[in-house]
Amino acid sequence: MSARILVVEDDPTVAEVVARYLERDGHLVECVGDGAEGLRRALHSPPDLLVLDLMLPSLDGLQVCRRLREHRPVPVIMLTALGEEIDRVAGLEIGADDYVTKPFSPRELALRVQSVLRRARGASRPEGTGVLRDGDLTVDVGAHEVRLGAEAVTLTAREFDLLAHLMRNPRQAFSRSALLEQVWGWSFGDSSTVTVHVRRLREKIEADPTVPRRIVTVWGVGYRYEPLDRP
Repeated sequence: MSARILVVEDDPTVAEVVARYLERDGHLVECVGDGAEGLRRALHSPPDLLVLDLMLPSLDGLQVCRRLREHRPVPVIMLTALGEEIDRVAGLEIGADDYVTKPFSPRELALRVQSVLRRARGASRPEGTGVLRDGDLTVDVGAHEVRLGAEAVTLTAREFDLLAHLMRNPRQAFSRSALLEQVWGWSFGDSSTVTVHVRRLREKIEADPTVPRRIVTVWGVGYRYEPLDRP
């Protein structure tokens, strides 16, 4: 699964190592060391995926991700330093698909890249077609489109997969760790990733995100999807 990947990283050594590993997997890699220049290139010629460092000159990674999300649905993997949990959550809040914590294994990053690309291209979903409906909410799995009434809803690849998974299993309670494994494909990881994605989904599909009716919290367990259009 080859792809065009833009790496925005101001440490030349890290950028070189990342590029080398990704090129071994057959990807075409371009490296940029400045946030503003990385954003300009991503907007002018959108890559298949962006590997984005958090701390950058000109514009930091959060600003780059936020501005990119306003115009392009490019998948983003953020590189964050150990202990920067607030920044990792902030990155997920504004639309990053995944993150890797420094110091990281380049091979782990390469595997995360493959995972995000598969999900962005829809290749990882065993049920690749069909339409899921619940009242005014429609999820077209084959077309990778979501509509709420007449309005299109823009979701990241992870948000889409999470929503589809929950809708395919209505009224079934999932723990955060179970969702992390079944949707993200991770047998390890920070469960706050799931929490942030649920929060973002609620903001996009719930009439009142503070009192969710579709994606409800099961206290002591996790979350379940409660259909509004009940038989």
